[in-house]
Amino acid sequence: MFQFWGDGSQAARDLVDQIRVRSTENFNWTFIFILAVVFYVYWSEIHKKNYEVVQAGLALYGVHWLYEIGNAIIGHVTGYPLWSVSNASTTFILLIGVCWELSMMFSLAGIISFKMLPQGRSKRYFAKNGRRGISCKLVGALEMALLFALFESFLAATSNHSFIWVYKWWGVLPVFITTYVPFFLASNYVPDMAPAKRKAFLIGEWGLVALLLVVLIPLGII
Repeated sequence: MFQFWGDGSQAARDLVDQIRVRSTENFNWTFIFILAVVFYVYWSEIHKKNYEVVQAGLALYGVHWLYEIGNAIIGHVTGYPLWSVSNASTTFILLIGVCWELSMMFSLAGIISFKMLPQGRSKRYFAKNGRRGISCKLVGALEMALLFALFESFLAATSNHSFIWVYKWWGVLPVFITTYVPFFLASNYVPDMAPAKRKAFLIGEWGLVALLLVVLIPLGII
């Protein structure tokens, strides 16, 4: 039911070799429905002037795209990325490690994480007897990262190979530490940055994403 590490098998490598990035062969109308849901969520928050919620969503989603671009570059350079998605598991593969459904989920993950924080985001756990305690934003990020890492281990074990881990040293633990923790730190902390720093972070983040996509896709690198 769960797979905690890549197996390094030839079968896993063969699955990656068969991936058809940005092919419309499996395309269907769920693509449009999912996009409509994401638009509804973001515009609902904008209409309510919940700009911090929107910033949380965009912060995580931008980090997600930088990771996916980095993973695709690793795949181009070494032959195999750290993670992949299979043709059978999706309607459309954006980059070798991310499909449409997964990417749209990550566009909402930061909003979900931020909304799950206590109303007073300055709250600290175990803060007594002179101890500063642990920020609720850090605890929330760790909890969400653990949940997502465990769910990814389930996806890696599915019969349609929703996730493919080729390398034996890549699995739940590195996914948790190096991938999901930064994702949720972004969503939980960026909205509370000073306005100038927050603006610089979001513009820089998404500017870099746009630049990399515009340059690397035409070159055939990702």
